[in-house]
Amino acid sequence: MVKADMPKSEPRRVTILGSTGSVGRSTVDILQRAPERFQAEALAANRNADLLAQQARQLGCRMAVVADPSQYKALKDNLFGSHIDAAAGAEAVVEAADRPAEVVMASIVGAAGLESTLAAVRRGAVVALANKETLVCAGDFVMEEVKRHGATLLPVDSEHSAIFQVFDFQQHERISRIMLTASGGPFRTRALTEMASMTPEQAVAHPNWSMGAKISVDSATMMNKGLEVIEAHHLFPVPQDRIEVVVHPQSVIHSMVEYVDGSVLAQLGTPDMRTPIAYALGWPERIEAPSARIDFATLGALTFEAPDPVRFPALRLARDALRAGGSAPTVLNAANEIAVGGFLERRIGFLDIARVVEETLAALPVVPITGIAMVRDIDAQARVRATQFVEAGSRAA
Repeated sequence: MVKADMPKSEPRRVTILGSTGSVGRSTVDILQRAPERFQAEALAANRNADLLAQQARQLGCRMAVVADPSQYKALKDNLFGSHIDAAAGAEAVVEAADRPAEVVMASIVGAAGLESTLAAVRRGAVVALANKETLVCAGDFVMEEVKRHGATLLPVDSEHSAIFQVFDFQQHERISRIMLTASGGPFRTRALTEMASMTPEQAVAHPNWSMGAKISVDSATMMNKGLEVIEAHHLFPVPQDRIEVVVHPQSVIHSMVEYVDGSVLAQLGTPDMRTPIAYALGWPERIEAPSARIDFATLGALTFEAPDPVRFPALRLARDALRAGGSAPTVLNAANEIAVGGFLERRIGFLDIARVVEETLAALPVVPITGIAMVRDIDAQARVRATQFVEAGSRAA
């Protein structure tokens, strides 16, 4: 899974897929702070051409790509005279991932990041994976490709990075369980009746982390933790029934690994994504990050509790999909993306997100995944069904 032969004599070339998103902006910040260590190769974004061009100029990268072709002219105009190549479209994003960067930050949100992540894997790059959906919808296939092409996969999610940092791969059979911590999101203490009327603005107001809208809503439903359970299943050689979730509202302990002797190793830090990003960019060395440090003298109490399965059914749905295997996680992810979009567009209520996902899972049969084309086909089918359930819910409202 990992290798330690990274060149150290010259600046490490880095490509950022999803550079204008939350993780992408944090990655740009770290690159700007350490120009002697890193050189940007390519940047890719969805449609924010203005910010993308600004980042490309600041980092002096060689290529900038906007996935939305309608934004190509704006990107081209903003890069005029810079000698930075501009491109647009989904194929161009894959081309950016295929350029000769040693490290690729894969932070495109959702299943849209799968193709470009695979392109980086297939050329044996070090892939800093911030796109959990890639492993959720095609985990077995992606991990096979990692092994086949000798790529290195480094998790960037704060929870999986935490586990990676304290996980003894040489003695993985001596690990009794891994524990993913969850903040509980903004509705952790809300009654179910209150949650039914929560607005998108309330759902994206995370108490600890600064994140994009989709992942913030996933945190509010706790679907993000369900997706992370599936991701952890693929990243770490631990049986799925030994992957647990514990709510830790302070977000100081980012995850824990328990060994057979009862020892529990935890990674702690302030809730700042620049810490796991810096860990992945510098690996196997540790580099400086601008994250705030913990003041243990004033930290106060750290508390833990079990997640509430009644108010947060998304965790159950994710575990059911993982146990079912095959196409179920692909359907789960696609349906959730459609449902979250419907909620953010105010077409369905907050509690309807889990309903749409559950109905979509029930509507489609579980079949074996035989390749990436099949992942795309199942993803498309699930989106059609989920959209129908969203529309039905919208009419009912």
